[in-house]
Amino acid sequence: MGFAEKIYALRTQAGMSQASLAETLQVSRQTVSKWELGTSYPEIEKLLAISELYHVTTDFLLKDQPASQEDVRMDRLVLRFLGYAQDMDSISRDLVDIMRDGIIDDNEKTRMDDIVKTLNEVSHMIEEIKQALRNSGIC
Repeated sequence: MGFAEKIYALRTQAGMSQASLAETLQVSRQTVSKWELGTSYPEIEKLLAISELYHVTTDFLLKDQPASQEDVRMDRLVLRFLGYAQDMDSISRDLVDIMRDGIIDDNEKTRMDDIVKTLNEVSHMIEEIKQALRNSGIC
């Protein structure tokens, strides 16, 4: 997987449009489009900003190694986890909002059930990542 595919996957996994990524990085939407088409690459400072934004290394972004099935699986797991990680901020705010008055009504109980379901999915995802790391010999 090359840089173009990685930047596209990271952006879409984060639920960002080309325009919102462009605004975040202070470039044009057309620039992001060119990166995703593989017709150009970002400048170093933009590459570092992308790395920080999506919590990946510059090595991950730049190295175009043929991916083994295990690498592809791990990449997918990590991208899915990043999507869940972004949900954690809204989950935290929801929990504070639910607990604010100390009474959980039916609507808040439904929200709590959704939160528990999401947290269970995150927990399962973490276990999958740990298993993949053990299988690859990293842990």
